[in-house]
Amino acid sequence: MENGMEQLKKESDGSSLNIVESHIEQLKTLFPEVFSEGKIDFDKLKETLGDAVETQEERYNFTWNGKAMAKRIAQTPSTGTLRPCKAESKHWDTTQNLFIEGDNLEVLKLLQKSYHKQVKMIYIDPPYNTGNEFIYPDNYQDNLDTYLQYTHQQDEAGRKFGTNAETSGRYHTNWLNMMYPRLKLARNLLRDDGVIFISIDDNEVTNLRKLSDEIFGEENFIAQYIHKNNSSKNQAKLVSVSTEYFYCYAKNKNALKEVNWRVRKKGAQDVANLFNNLSKQGLPISEIELEVKEMYKRSKYSHLSRWNKVDEHGVFKDADLSREGGAKNYTITNPHTGLPCVIPNRGWGKSEDELKRLQEAGLIWYGSDDTPPGLKDYINPDDVSVPDNFGILITP
Repeated sequence: MENGMEQLKKESDGSSLNIVESHIEQLKTLFPEVFSEGKIDFDKLKETLGDAVETQEERYNFTWNGKAMAKRIAQTPSTGTLRPCKAESKHWDTTQNLFIEGDNLEVLKLLQKSYHKQVKMIYIDPPYNTGNEFIYPDNYQDNLDTYLQYTHQQDEAGRKFGTNAETSGRYHTNWLNMMYPRLKLARNLLRDDGVIFISIDDNEVTNLRKLSDEIFGEENFIAQYIHKNNSSKNQAKLVSVSTEYFYCYAKNKNALKEVNWRVRKKGAQDVANLFNNLSKQGLPISEIELEVKEMYKRSKYSHLSRWNKVDEHGVFKDADLSREGGAKNYTITNPHTGLPCVIPNRGWGKSEDELKRLQEAGLIWYGSDDTPPGLKDYINPDDVSVPDNFGILITP
């Protein structure tokens, strides 16, 4: 199988993909009538798009000094090349992995041809703009040492220094100009069902949201995940901030499959293991139930507290057997009392035959005489649920 480096070399002609030309070709395919002598007639394009064109002078807009240049930087092809380092590599001839070292903007441009619309997931950990990182203008006309001196990251003796301090006057602007072309190019690499995760903290979280909404589209926003960091500062003057975030955006949210976003129910395996271990010890059901409820007192398992009943088969919750507008002209008999079960206020959500089948299978929980019965829904380590947006930590 062709390795990653060979794939890059195969499609490389010494320059990266010309994104502007690529977009023009796509526009020609969609709207050939708006081209005149090879140029775009914007009046015709506006006529073609009709009401979809925004004509109001005052409208919601997110802009900053240098945004136009940041867009041009994203569209400017790179003439850089990637040099293989076989001596520093492992399993060069067989690996399907690729580690690239270099400026991320230039590398993103070089990947455009070979990996355009092929990447399923991107995770980036950009500078948080805390004042300790250098957020720099993108200029590659000089060699690296000259560039570092030009941006005041290095003195003539080769010592590196420099940060994006708030006193620079362009604190947020510099960060936005650095981020825009990189996110734009990253989006080009994503396939239709691809997603990107972007780490950030409070310094630029609002600007990142606005920037990502513009590049990926508000409709493709998935979630803002929150996680606790390990750098809580006791010396903070007002509040010790102990959380950071990462945003998740899709290339096309409609292309995502819900099943791929399900995760194993947290803690379910531990509860099942507790039941199995206590059952093997011969403990009575009542004691096992007490042990399970004791387990739920720990915050790690509190979200499972609805599974608070136990029988000889496992730990279960009583699931609702009703539905709005359900039938009320039949019921089942409680085998413990010999009395008809209370019919739910909303009516049964199961047919009479299905209720009897569940009853014969021992899957009905009867509860008290004055409440409707429920369905025994056993905790299952293989159960999946929608993931939570809190407490997830991505580590490199």
